[in-house]
Amino acid sequence: MSYTPEMMESIRLVEASRERRYAERHPRLSPAEKQDLLRKFHPDFRPDTMRPVKVGASRGAMMPHELVDVLEARSRLDPDTFPLDRIDYDVDVLVVGGGGAGSSASLMAHAAGVNVLQVTKLRLGDANTMMAQGGIQAADKANDSPMIHYLDVIGGGGFVNKPDLVRALVHDAPLVIKWLEDLGCMFDKEPDGTMVTQHGGGTSRKRMHAARDYSGAEIMRTLRDEVRNRQIPVIEFSPAVELLSDGEGRCTGAVLMNLETKDFFVVRAKTVILATGGFGRLHVAGFPTTNHYGATADGLVMAYRMGANLIFLDATQFHPTGAAYPEQIVGLLITEKVRGLGAQLVNVGGEQFVYPLETRDAVSSAILRECLERGRGSVTETGQHGVWLDSPMIEHIHGDGTIQRALPAMFRQYKRFGIDMRKEPILVYPTLHYQNGGVEISDDTSTCIENLFVAGETSGGVHGRNRLMGNSLLDVVVFGRRAGAAAAERARRVKPGRLTLEHVRRYHGELDEAGIGKDRVSPMVLPSYARRQAMPGADSTVS
Repeated sequence: MSYTPEMMESIRLVEASRERRYAERHPRLSPAEKQDLLRKFHPDFRPDTMRPVKVGASRGAMMPHELVDVLEARSRLDPDTFPLDRIDYDVDVLVVGGGGAGSSASLMAHAAGVNVLQVTKLRLGDANTMMAQGGIQAADKANDSPMIHYLDVIGGGGFVNKPDLVRALVHDAPLVIKWLEDLGCMFDKEPDGTMVTQHGGGTSRKRMHAARDYSGAEIMRTLRDEVRNRQIPVIEFSPAVELLSDGEGRCTGAVLMNLETKDFFVVRAKTVILATGGFGRLHVAGFPTTNHYGATADGLVMAYRMGANLIFLDATQFHPTGAAYPEQIVGLLITEKVRGLGAQLVNVGGEQFVYPLETRDAVSSAILRECLERGRGSVTETGQHGVWLDSPMIEHIHGDGTIQRALPAMFRQYKRFGIDMRKEPILVYPTLHYQNGGVEISDDTSTCIENLFVAGETSGGVHGRNRLMGNSLLDVVVFGRRAGAAAAERARRVKPGRLTLEHVRRYHGELDEAGIGKDRVSPMVLPSYARRQAMPGADSTVS
């Protein structure tokens, strides 16, 4: 599959303007221009994308409809009849999640000498961590510092981030790079052994450490191998579907569901770490997503029923460059590293319309403006809008061979469809990428629920209203490590508690009082893409 004749005509205009664009520098947005752009075009500001949640600790907070639907739903378990008289697993620390945060937590808790059990919905490593491409930030160069990193994070997040969490993130970052490297993670290096670093959007220093364009896969490989090497018990294909409490507000374990048999298993734990990832597969506002198949907000649902606070969930990150063509990979992440290497965003007429390394919310909004208001985007045969990411500019700047050396996985992906990104630009459009908010945590990842810890994308506060590139891989390792250490320390001082679903009973009562029906059940666990019967005159939709 290659580009259509109409696309090739537009590409010729992109090629014709390349030399001129190479000599120019597109101006950055002023703060006022950025805010105006966000208000007019970012999905977070559309009046039809959100509603207030009617029940729970964050009652009244605005959240995406798709998230409110799973929060305002019944448990899979009947709190009046579900049997809790048999304990299938009895551990000190239960880690729920098989990605970077969960695996980092398991390693630290195990190193502290406590009894750890890690459970995961799919296979160990099936997580957004594995799919991250661009890199991981850390201020470990002579011209940089954690304080400068701190200012970038706060600015990128809209100055509303929780300062203690940002402080923890940037303070631990150099330590995390060393820890990962000591475990065997192979970052890109110069011939003399110096770490290669690049810019990301919204950063003032080159602090992005990477492993080509499969950084997340390399970090996840390292963590997964170490979990297995240390023989930490892991139960796969068994998501948690409900937390357990002692009836007095303390977390005492969880109920697992075997995906194959649908049998339930009871785990009693002195402490629980939720690291279940984000909500990308809810397809907020109808956008495609970069997220893995299991990203269905399960941790948010379970923690919220127990009384946890949720913050910043009205701020969803749409990655500006998701694949828009070919159809087989629509929504697939096109890492920000491509723009970090010099690729520019240009419209159908070959004009650059935004500085390529503005923060992600601004770049996404600029692309939406170009396509939907100005009509300067390309449209595929199936109606998908997009703008050109001028990838050949990379080799124009850095020389032949740069793309295959720095972006080998992406180069192969496009080559499968007859597109040579060294010579032809690629079509992109915003895609749902990251859950900026989540469960409110302290800097040790503890929550307002005693004995419950939350790490990674399930948590909220560190990124404020917009995450910068490279801070998600950092987030999962920094706070995964902190969660493992803190949960292990707490477990030494906790006696096993009663196992009840009393909090679920109370939550169901709130749903009844709010007049919310009983037709929805959550956690979703896995999304359904079965086509529904279309109403007359309407297009078919997917659930």
